[in-house]
Amino acid sequence: MSTLLVLQHEDCEPLGFIEDSLRELDLTFQYIRPYAGDVVPAEMEETCGLIVLGGPQGAYEIAQYPYLADEIRLIQDAVRREIPVLGACLGAQLLAAALGARVYPGAQKEIGWYPVTLTEAAGEDPIWGAVASRFMALHWHGDVFDLPEGATRLASSEMTPNQAFRFGRSAYGIQWHMEMTEAIIKETARESEAWFRSCGIDPNEILGGVQEHLPNLSRVAGIVFRGWAKLSV
Repeated sequence: MSTLLVLQHEDCEPLGFIEDSLRELDLTFQYIRPYAGDVVPAEMEETCGLIVLGGPQGAYEIAQYPYLADEIRLIQDAVRREIPVLGACLGAQLLAAALGARVYPGAQKEIGWYPVTLTEAAGEDPIWGAVASRFMALHWHGDVFDLPEGATRLASSEMTPNQAFRFGRSAYGIQWHMEMTEAIIKETARESEAWFRSCGIDPNEILGGVQEHLPNLSRVAGIVFRGWAKLSV
């Protein structure tokens, strides 16, 4: 059985809800942790999918994190081979960069629970078509990206026009976090508390929305992640 590769960028941001969908379809996966010294494979041979998770790095910070250049090359190889790619937050930014789009700091950080609105194109997408056109999502990013040439915009928010996109048949980028379980949200908020305070943000604003918003967001996640995982079967 082929294996999916998972590029992880910090300990507190694993697959989360994505793992549930992979296991439902009996898909195996292998974490690659470049920040901990793992070598990024040169190409996607004998793999059936690539998942690129979030993290504190910037897609443009290659001088500080040289392994990001290797990740971008691996994403490009997956796209060339039409192997399914799923990028979450930083992963979406790296996918955009791999497709030639600009990634840069946004005018302001988008952190907290804010609604996203799906585009008309999302209604016709084989994965997103079954999702309600507007729902509350968890945002946790400071960087944004231009829509890659040839990509289809799937979702926007008031602060960020490019929240989700598809390139080709099976490469998807999602800027917000819907892979995070309640436990991951709490751990990441705890790990990031000092950073939140330095930005003038109370982490309790995120934790306070978990009970209200996460159940529906996790349902959306199940639809989307299962749909994407089926592309890898």
